[in-house]
Amino acid sequence: MLKYSLGRYLAVALPFLGSAILLFSCEAPKPVEEEVSYEGVMTEYSENMSIAMSENGLKSYYFETPLIEGYAMARDPYREFRKGIKITMYEGDDKENITATLVANYAIFYENRKLWEAKGDVRIIKHDGTKVFTQQLFWNSTTKRVYSNVDTKIVTADDTHLTEGFESDEDLVELNFRHWKGKVMMKEEMMQQGGDSTVVDKKSEEPQVEQKASQNIKRDT
Repeated sequence: MLKYSLGRYLAVALPFLGSAILLFSCEAPKPVEEEVSYEGVMTEYSENMSIAMSENGLKSYYFETPLIEGYAMARDPYREFRKGIKITMYEGDDKENITATLVANYAIFYENRKLWEAKGDVRIIKHDGTKVFTQQLFWNSTTKRVYSNVDTKIVTADDTHLTEGFESDEDLVELNFRHWKGKVMMKEEMMQQGGDSTVVDKKSEEPQVEQKASQNIKRDT
């Protein structure tokens, strides 16, 4: 009697079990919810901005830009200056004591790394007459280093150098030329050498650079 009841139970239950498995396997998969990315969401937008920043009362910076766009939710948060920027650096809080100015057609500042990248007709002019002209410049405000990987013209008190890339402290005192290309000769030098056609000393005729306390220049050949 028990065998008969068990067999009858299985005969009824198994078809239902098979139907349930079939229905489950045919059920449409649930759509996977896509993860929302805020990488490109703009969190800041300002026009015609002027910002003053002080660094422990020793150095101050004055930023002027037509447009700031910030992306604070990006993986590497940054501020973008697509319409150019002008940075004026001065000692202490005295805005009259300007030490240098930087101008570029474009700039981007990475918040976490404290790294500036300036591009397009980048120009630095120091109060002592030193000038830098390049198309790309990096400034790490944490390590206090300035560098470029592209062609650069650097004008010092004595010479005008042409170099492919350079590195320096942010005050442009310890200049290190990565691939020195030559020197633009001054008018007085041309007259002394009696030349009128050659305006750039070739690398094979690289002159010795006088080491000065105020301008330490190194070249990698």
